[in-house]
Amino acid sequence: MKRFAYWGGIIVLGLALGVGSAAFMLRLGALDGGYSVGPWKTGTDFGSANADMYTRARVALYGLLALDRKETMYYTASTDDAGKPLSGDCTYVVEGKDLAARWWSVTAYGPDSFLIPNEANVYSFAKTTVKREADGHYIVRVSADRQEGNWLPVKRGQSFDMTARFYNPDAEVSAAPASAELPRITKESCK
Repeated sequence: MKRFAYWGGIIVLGLALGVGSAAFMLRLGALDGGYSVGPWKTGTDFGSANADMYTRARVALYGLLALDRKETMYYTASTDDAGKPLSGDCTYVVEGKDLAARWWSVTAYGPDSFLIPNEANVYSFAKTTVKREADGHYIVRVSADRQEGNWLPVKRGQSFDMTARFYNPDAEVSAAPASAELPRITKESCK
């Protein structure tokens, strides 16, 4: 009976450690070959045969049909440029120029990693939909409150993150993901 209790305890402990470490890695978002550009983070193995089990699990849970980096590079930000978590209680200015890709988009996602429902039916801005300033750069305001110009709605009281997608990225970005120029995310105000 002692032997059964001993081995049963070892098995339960092993299962707890295995499941716990997997959950920790998925929440942490650890990525093999991860790169950072300001608050934006990316990995190089999304959608590829080289992806480790944690990357594959993250894509299965949150990445819905991730493409190989030759097709698309994904950069995700869950903080602003100051390192503070993105919150629907604040208004952010996302400012930049065209991303180095044939086509690009910047999308906000709720805490469940899905699009944020909103009355304006606006979920992202892209190379072909963003209104630009006279010098060609763009300014997008991300806020729960209606904004003039490019407005990306989020929900008050909820955290969110943003994903920038480089569709058919320039060769330089694909070869050196940390060299990509991504938009700045600046907190403008909070309620």
